[in-house]
Amino acid sequence: MADALAMAEEGLSLAPPNPSVGCSIWSPEGLCIGRGHTQETGGPHAEVMAMRDAIAKGASLAGSTAYVTLEPCAHHGRTPPCADALVKAGLARVVMALEDPNPLVAGQGRRRLEAHGITVQSGLGAGQAQDQLRGFLHRMRHQRPWVRMKMAASLDARTALPNGESQWITSPAAREDGHRWRARAGAVLTGIGTVLADDPRLDVRQQFCPARSGQAPRQPMRVVLDRALRCPSHARILQPPGLTHLVYDPVRAEARDIARLEGLATLWPWPGTAAGETEWDALWRLLASHAINEVHVEAGATLSGAMVAAHAVDECLLYMAPVCLGPGRPLLDLPERQTLPDHADWTFFDATPVGPDMRLRLLRQP
Repeated sequence: MADALAMAEEGLSLAPPNPSVGCSIWSPEGLCIGRGHTQETGGPHAEVMAMRDAIAKGASLAGSTAYVTLEPCAHHGRTPPCADALVKAGLARVVMALEDPNPLVAGQGRRRLEAHGITVQSGLGAGQAQDQLRGFLHRMRHQRPWVRMKMAASLDARTALPNGESQWITSPAAREDGHRWRARAGAVLTGIGTVLADDPRLDVRQQFCPARSGQAPRQPMRVVLDRALRCPSHARILQPPGLTHLVYDPVRAEARDIARLEGLATLWPWPGTAAGETEWDALWRLLASHAINEVHVEAGATLSGAMVAAHAVDECLLYMAPVCLGPGRPLLDLPERQTLPDHADWTFFDATPVGPDMRLRLLRQP
């Protein structure tokens, strides 16, 4: 299963909105004969790629075992069912890390395999597979994407000097790692404050965009929260035209700004809330309807603080540089608390050195 998980890791920035699944096929003699991961939307799934790899090597699939990080599909979508392909190839056993919560699958793949005499086991490598597939699993179970906020700061939690200088607090290694996380997202989200202050592109560098068959490399959707449509027409985030989505408030936006930006971006009125929803719930529901599994937030202290205070973030991806800046701009602008909390808001998931810096991943407590 470790081999299948490694293959799934390779497809994280290629597969969305499909889940990035890895598959490793082993012969009855205990040799790895085929490996593969999910391709771009409409392309082959991991199991088919692994079987093609084995056949290309001249190996026999009869009696072999497939290790796969997610339950094989059993429905006709853009591709035929993987469960049927495994049955036809004559495999003896399938070991899957997770069952697929997608209502179109939801145990049907397992039942299809077992109905044809294939032994099916599940649970091996489930923890790592769940971490790789957090966005997809969250959208299938809760009809909203997984929201990950990326931040970078000094040891004393400063993101810039008082004059705004911030390039660069963290190392090139940390910035490259951040691009890999950005590349796997379905959408990159920021606020108009960041656009006006920094004029970012918020795209993914070419080296982190895997090639797709006959298509341009996949770039995440770019989403800017811009209630009054203040985004300049020349902003770099609008290039090339039509790939960025501006979420605005129809009450606050001027008609002339709507007309000015219509040809440069997709304009989304901020969605209305259903009973019991917050405005963030409504926004996440909108993005989920566009098959966004992971939202990668890169914003300033004001928007980031508002989202954290509203419990609108599921995960924090925090890069800490081993320097202290003294007076400077804070990591988050948060409302004042009158009492200390009686429980932790977040739990540490992991801490990983990245060059000279430290990457912390924190998950929000329910």
